[in-house]
Amino acid sequence: MTLQLVWFKRDLRLVDHQPLARALARGPVLPLYILEPELWSQPDCSARQWAFCRESLQDLQEACASLGQPLIIRSGDAVDVLERAWRQLGVSALWSHEETGNAWTYARDRRVASWARERGIPWHELPQFGVVRRLGTRRGWARRWEARMGEAMTPAPTGLTPLPGIAPGDLPTSEALALRSDPCPYRQLGGRRLALQELDDFLAHRVQRYCRSISSPNLAFNGCSRLSAYITWGCLSMREVLQRSRELQGRGVSSFSSRLHWHCHFIQKLEDQPPIEWEDFHPFMRGIRSLDHERFAAWAEGQTGVPFVDACMRALRAHGWINFRMRAMLMSFASYNLWLPWRETGLHLARQFVDYEPGIHWSQCQMQSGSTSINTIRIYNPIKQGLDHDPDGTFIRRWCPELEDVPAVHLHEPWSLGGARPMPIVDCALSAREAKERIFEIRRSAGFDRHADAIQQRHGSRRSGLPATRRRRSRQQTTDPGVEQLALDL
Repeated sequence: MTLQLVWFKRDLRLVDHQPLARALARGPVLPLYILEPELWSQPDCSARQWAFCRESLQDLQEACASLGQPLIIRSGDAVDVLERAWRQLGVSALWSHEETGNAWTYARDRRVASWARERGIPWHELPQFGVVRRLGTRRGWARRWEARMGEAMTPAPTGLTPLPGIAPGDLPTSEALALRSDPCPYRQLGGRRLALQELDDFLAHRVQRYCRSISSPNLAFNGCSRLSAYITWGCLSMREVLQRSRELQGRGVSSFSSRLHWHCHFIQKLEDQPPIEWEDFHPFMRGIRSLDHERFAAWAEGQTGVPFVDACMRALRAHGWINFRMRAMLMSFASYNLWLPWRETGLHLARQFVDYEPGIHWSQCQMQSGSTSINTIRIYNPIKQGLDHDPDGTFIRRWCPELEDVPAVHLHEPWSLGGARPMPIVDCALSAREAKERIFEIRRSAGFDRHADAIQQRHGSRRSGLPATRRRRSRQQTTDPGVEQLALDL
């Protein structure tokens, strides 16, 4: 028997799963998920993420069982688990999707590749998104993405050969994994069945008001697609979502489809340059900030004294999700107004996001903190953002009940009432001005543009078509964005 082992990672579905389909064409399949405790102890992982993953695995395990062979769950180091499977079952080949994860999964995959070579076991890694391994140049990347997304979807298998004598295995709780307590009362639930319901509802009822809903936290929780977590964990495939959405027409569909493109555009950056998870794109930006623990704690707990910032952080902690503009504002406030390093604040946000996607997340953290050096400096004015997107204070009052008695005219700046009202931990206008001056001083340094142009050449979108001199001028701008910037509100 030539047993094929299909290793499920963040691709928790049976539909449009090419590794599974190709493995089945070669023999019986052992469907395996490896629960790696060391992965879940990493500083960007959290109990809320595991809860969503666990629910998705339960759904997948049931789906596999209905076809004749349940998903097998094993806990431990990936190489150890694979070695046992090879020795006990005689695995002939290993199949999986490519993964652009964090540094830990990258190192783990290198160890697995080494193990497979030593054992003479072919490891077939197939693309899951439009991300290209060992990409030489960004030229033509968009066309390759469209070609991949246009391929026919792979149907789910009609049956799986039973493998008697192999216990399915159990899924531990977050407590058993020693994950920190992480209350998230309004978190989305995982699994493909719920993912399909969300996709159907979005395309049938919400997509046409998508553009009107993506900026305001009052509208976004019900107006965005809310598919990002299901795409992150692979309950839905990118190809599936894009092809379904393009069956419709309208501005909302077009805007949503473009964000699916940007999804892979940003992940490609991490695929091409893994150190951007912890190292600034531009060498001149390295080490310019230091961690102030008091400021960090106030920001992370939603206690900065700036109502709209605190409301957004508290909503994020309760939902495990918030819309892109508010994510960008939270990072901007931390990076500029509080002058905190993006790696530490980025890790906090990563743990809050159920839909945490390393490639998108770390590129965005750097972009919103000015560390990419090829983007406009975006210093969000949190007072203006609140007035623009929560003018009557509905969102603030819900998440900051301590401000219930503040009149609407003072709600966005309650310290303007005077008296015993506390001031925010920083002066928003003054701290933004000081941050802008610091960044501009760095950008005027000799040699800065040379590095920035190299970053643009390697990572920039080829859709912009901006010559180097135009890019230099755009880098000298600072703005409180009036329109959505590369939004990823899925």
